[in-house]
Amino acid sequence: MVLAVVACSPDANQRDPVADAKFQNEKRIGEQDITKKQEHDAEFMVNSAGQGMLELELSKLAQQKATTPAVKTFAAQLVQQHADMSNSLKSVADKKSIVLPTGLGADQQEQVKKLSNLGGTAFDKQYMETIVDAHKDDVDSFDDMSDDAYDGDIRGFAAKYLPVLKEHLTSAQQVQDQVKDLK
Repeated sequence: MVLAVVACSPDANQRDPVADAKFQNEKRIGEQDITKKQEHDAEFMVNSAGQGMLELELSKLAQQKATTPAVKTFAAQLVQQHADMSNSLKSVADKKSIVLPTGLGADQQEQVKKLSNLGGTAFDKQYMETIVDAHKDDVDSFDDMSDDAYDGDIRGFAAKYLPVLKEHLTSAQQVQDQVKDLK
């Protein structure tokens, strides 16, 4: 009897779209027998793709706008090396049927916009600060996933690129030290 009352309620047609979406996702996940660990793997892949696109976009911008030779050189190295990592990420994602973002998210677009509005040493300092912070996050994430990823290919991908990201972080911190006192 209670169901009949709810079904006839005037609010029955005003369902919460967020709850509906969650229900549909839970249903799909249940049907496909996806585990929480597999969801975590997919989230890592999506986050890594987004972060990589941001770092690539910012580094291309730095190649154009940076005034310090060390920043320009570092940015050029990141552009080259992130392209290789991005291709490898896409290959693993395709193999695992994981959908990756095709563009920057709103927060990432805001970061690019913020940096593109800067010039001179202010740009160099902010770019290096952003890249150092991003690579700290990358290193943490890749370190975790090189041990904890459910999928062996994703674990292998994280393990392969962890040393590269650590090297990027060390280089970024060295360049950041060079530009932090510039006026």
